[in-house]
Amino acid sequence: QVQLVESGGGLVQPGGSLRLSCVASGSRFIFSLYTMYWYRQVPGNERELVATITPGGSTNHEDSVKGRFTISRDNAKNTVYLQVNSLKPEDTAVYYCRATWLNNNLWGLGTQVTVSS
Repeated sequence: QVQLVESGGGLVQPGGSLRLSCVASGSRFIFSLYTMYWYRQVPGNERELVATITPGGSTNHEDSVKGRFTISRDNAKNTVYLQVNSLKPEDTAVYYCRATWLNNNLWGLGTQVTVSS
């Protein structure tokens, strides 16, 4: 059974940084085939796409985080990262990773990021 497990969240002051990780595991799961995403969600709001990285390494970042967040992947480690810099209180949310390939659509359980002084 395939699992996505996020980590790296926590409490950070405004202007601080974190590196979020999402590790994929499971038999016959070929990480390099999957498009990987980071989303975030605030209670009461819809889940919001933050960044995308394709199997070939092309990236896209939403305007709200462009220049502050960077998505990357390490196929040898079955891991996708989200480097989050210059954090703002409005970045407070649960951050989720997602993996898609053909009909496969996988989500992790999320990691909480709280930005507060």
